[in-house]
Amino acid sequence: MIKLSLQSLSYRDTFNDDKIDLAGIIEKAAEYRLDGVDLHFTHFASTDDDYLEELRLLTLRRGLHICYIGISNNFGLEGEDLRQQIETYKKWIDVAQRMGVQMVRAFGAWVPEGETAEQVWPRLVAATKEVAEYGQSKGVVVGLHNHNHGCMPATGDDVIRLLDEVDNPYYSHILDTGQYLGGPGVSLGERGSKADIEQLYESISTSVSRAVHVRGKVYRIASGDEAWLDYDRILPIIKTAGFNGWLSVVFEGQDELSEPDAVPLAVEFFRRKLAEHGM
Repeated sequence: MIKLSLQSLSYRDTFNDDKIDLAGIIEKAAEYRLDGVDLHFTHFASTDDDYLEELRLLTLRRGLHICYIGISNNFGLEGEDLRQQIETYKKWIDVAQRMGVQMVRAFGAWVPEGETAEQVWPRLVAATKEVAEYGQSKGVVVGLHNHNHGCMPATGDDVIRLLDEVDNPYYSHILDTGQYLGGPGVSLGERGSKADIEQLYESISTSVSRAVHVRGKVYRIASGDEAWLDYDRILPIIKTAGFNGWLSVVFEGQDELSEPDAVPLAVEFFRRKLAEHGM
């Protein structure tokens, strides 16, 4: 049975306006009777042991599981900048270990101006191998998140290639239903455009068998139904692959609806759709 979690970035604007903190987001997940939370690293007020223990115990008391900590990294950089990215990522693996969190999210690489994707690819693989090996030493999985805001890997084929080349049991896949090339929410092209959306569904089909977590993206939910992504198409793909893990509620439609209004609608939408598809 699919379990639902709340991605803390669903309250991005509310957090940035100092109207909620990470503990408050966790309380929201409990209020909506969800099963878990995904915590973005920018929402942590501290990495001190006392604060981390406070968060861990709060989730325990509220009956919630921490699915992963989300890190924003760029393994396309070079030299000392790349080393800093790797070391920061390792720091958050240590945080996850201290909190008993099983997984830390990873991006791939942005291609610097003047280089090609194939020139950057070896750096991406080498840096990812290093953090995956470090994660393995700490018992923490590194989860590759497809995130095509100009970032590679941008397609399902590229995700499979990277997973295979890194080749570490502690390197896995967090599938984002909206962030493959062709998705209407990516920053390449016009936001909301569905001109190339078949690429998105093809990539989901390609990589879902390797996914241990799915991020269910929501962009337009004012009607009670997600308007930009076809979950009557996406959910059967996930079900056919035998996926039985976590699905995050990830709201990114702040330009349409406020987060306090949208997130409960998104939660109820996924509950209804999962029930309709027997998931």
